[in-house]
Amino acid sequence: MIGLQDRTPTRSPGVSRLPNALLRRGGLVLALSLAAAAPCRAEEGNIFSNLFKYGGTTVPPSQPETLDPPYCPPVEVVEGAAASRTLAGDTVRTQYALARLARECTRRQDGSITVKVGAEVNVLLGPAGAPGRFDVPVTFQIRYNGKVVSSRAERVSVTVGPGEAQGFATVVADDLQVPAAMTAEYDIAVGVGAGKGAGKAAAKPRRRKPAVAAAPAGGGDAAQ
Repeated sequence: MIGLQDRTPTRSPGVSRLPNALLRRGGLVLALSLAAAAPCRAEEGNIFSNLFKYGGTTVPPSQPETLDPPYCPPVEVVEGAAASRTLAGDTVRTQYALARLARECTRRQDGSITVKVGAEVNVLLGPAGAPGRFDVPVTFQIRYNGKVVSSRAERVSVTVGPGEAQGFATVVADDLQVPAAMTAEYDIAVGVGAGKGAGKAAAKPRRRKPAVAAAPAGGGDAAQ
């Protein structure tokens, strides 16, 4: 009967280090294979993830939050400052008067409001008047509880040409500031010339609903 023989292969001196080298190399290949097979995790700011999420390689800037429409009251005319006259003795030379008025209100991120106000100024020649160019002062005000919060004085040049009896020009005051704490109840006022009541707004029913239409105001006959 043939006995069992030891079949363990013998190692020759020249190849004694080969199995360890193959083992280390095989381990490296195995590790790379496992890494390739493992699912990749997206990283914020990664070019690929940005391309997938935003359709580009960079993250777009964040969009500001939608702001509520601002309260934008109609423009009031300062009492006694709807019109102003210049006289030659007892005869009227010119009359400066406010015509059409308009405003635009914008809410800012900090809760405040910026207001832009436009005023059309009419210069009418009187019996003692003559054509020419007239420099008309116009005052724009933001008021809260009857007090002036901010004020802007502008001057507009109005030309009355030869053979004409009147002329018109427009002046705009922008970036009038309304603090955030006053945005629910404030008033916009405009005056022309040097009326006696320049510091007081005309009494009008207070409206507290935003409006978009311009608030026209006709010229008056207030004395200088």
